[in-house]
Amino acid sequence: MGRINAHRTVPAGTGSARRKSPAARLLRAAIEFLIPVALFYGLRAAGIDAYTALLAGAAVSVAGSLVDLLRARKVSPFGLYALTLMVLSTVVSVIPGDERFLLARGALVMGVSGLWFLVSSATRRPLVYVMSKPVLEGRFGWPGNWDRLFTELPRFRRIWRVSSIAWGVGLCVDSALRTLMAWNLPVDTVPGLTTALTAGTAVILVVAANTYYQVSGAARAWSPFYAGVAVDHPKGRWAKRHAETREA
Repeated sequence: MGRINAHRTVPAGTGSARRKSPAARLLRAAIEFLIPVALFYGLRAAGIDAYTALLAGAAVSVAGSLVDLLRARKVSPFGLYALTLMVLSTVVSVIPGDERFLLARGALVMGVSGLWFLVSSATRRPLVYVMSKPVLEGRFGWPGNWDRLFTELPRFRRIWRVSSIAWGVGLCVDSALRTLMAWNLPVDTVPGLTTALTAGTAVILVVAANTYYQVSGAARAWSPFYAGVAVDHPKGRWAKRHAETREA
């Protein structure tokens, strides 16, 4: 292969383990996200009191997280993050209180999550980097071998630190809005509204982050963003699309 944008091209690694497709990950996350809410409204329609219905939804959410951790058989940095939030959610769920206290549980968990993203931005591996690596590394135009790029390229480190700060701020704002909803809106409307809020927050943050990656050039292995370092270029249709663009 020839040179592209004045930096060397090396073949992408072929020995990585098979990973689930992003679409499968997204579908599973959506299902696990919606089940507790659907259970709450189903129990309420059956005449179950709000507190019991909320507790049942929390139990299902915690059980799903526990199963995922047991399947992993080891605690990665992201696993530690998920485990901490699961334990916090469980502890808050069993503390005696009324429906509004249980509704505020989500705000507390979201706030801790936001603070974790903010703190991680100053650590060796920001949380957004840890979460994005299994999904994007060597895919969708991104280069491979992120660990080497993170070590050698300061601007590559910077995009993940900036992204983690943005996610932290966004999740803290989400937490504040959840708190206002939990203590001021009718109990039966809050689970649906907070679910919509979480989905909206996630969409805004994902779109903003990916726009940032595209504008900076980080999401394109052949861009000047990676000038001066050896890059493992993605294979498949993304490499083919880039080759066609160069030939046009």
